[in-house]
Amino acid sequence: MILFWLGLALLCSGPVGVALVLLARYIELCVRYRDVIARIFSEKPLFIVPRGQPIPDAEDVRFPSMDGRMLAGCYLKGSGRRRGVILFGLEFGSNRWSCQPYCEHLLAAGYDVFAFETRSQGDSEREPDYDPLQWVTDFEVRDAKAAVAYLKGRPDADPRGIGFFGISKGAGAGLFAAALDPYVRCCVTDGVFAAYTTLVPYMRHWFRIYNNRVLIIGLIPSWFFGAVGLTALRRIEQERHCHFPHLERALRRLRSRPLFMIHGANDTYIKPDMARTLFRYASDPKELWIVEGAKHNQALIVAGDEYSRRVLEFFDLHLAQDKNDLTQSRKECKKDREKEPETVTELKAVARA
Repeated sequence: MILFWLGLALLCSGPVGVALVLLARYIELCVRYRDVIARIFSEKPLFIVPRGQPIPDAEDVRFPSMDGRMLAGCYLKGSGRRRGVILFGLEFGSNRWSCQPYCEHLLAAGYDVFAFETRSQGDSEREPDYDPLQWVTDFEVRDAKAAVAYLKGRPDADPRGIGFFGISKGAGAGLFAAALDPYVRCCVTDGVFAAYTTLVPYMRHWFRIYNNRVLIIGLIPSWFFGAVGLTALRRIEQERHCHFPHLERALRRLRSRPLFMIHGANDTYIKPDMARTLFRYASDPKELWIVEGAKHNQALIVAGDEYSRRVLEFFDLHLAQDKNDLTQSRKECKKDREKEPETVTELKAVARA
């Protein structure tokens, strides 16, 4: 078969011949592998997702999404004088209370935190005919935009804007909302991923598994695999009544707003090279921290105090209302974390399970 394609390329030499060969390969791949790609893309992850318990001092919130779905959230007030407000985006399958281990040090330092559940997650209203996957769709983007709008409309809204801190799928949804609204001044993500930059490397991997013509894989450009993958995504969109937006484009719209991306070096779902590729779409100022030894969504468990310190320093630098008081903020955070929070201990137990 390889000789056939080479012979066809020789017969149809020049740009027209190359285009015809690529078109023929595109049609063949779409016919042979579209269903395989759609099936694999639709599989849910098997890892255990931590869920938190209700926090007594939290303000339990219900607010409408852009299309009227009622969403659940919790507003946590920081210690002492407020230094800023942070919107927290949850990982796939968790609940609003799971924000606690990620945000305890921020609350101790004086930041308010608002965590919310997208539709069909936690206590938020169900979306008919929609079963969420780990991939961000237009539904989660609407809900993230609604969460930003809710914080803008509160009586105690911060006129200077908010920060964003998100995990995995929640990080992606929040970045879309941030790209659309400059009220979000800066962003921290942990384990974020995008459909396209994740799909293309997996396409090459799947092609090796399901195809014995390995020699030609290196000759096929990445955009070609992407085109085939997008064909499969369109089919999933029709079946699930949703749309998969492109986070790569949204990152460009952040422009000069600061971004701090965190990713696990041992992430087997979203490999570090995928994170690096996505990171290149963002503009400066930006920083990427690859946490050695951390799997997907486990950077906090592995890095512990360093994780909390670096996240706090980022928000102190880019969000704090009074930059002359940063030293006091860090002292309060250190004092509060002299004893390891039980929630972090529980997370470590889950990771070992």
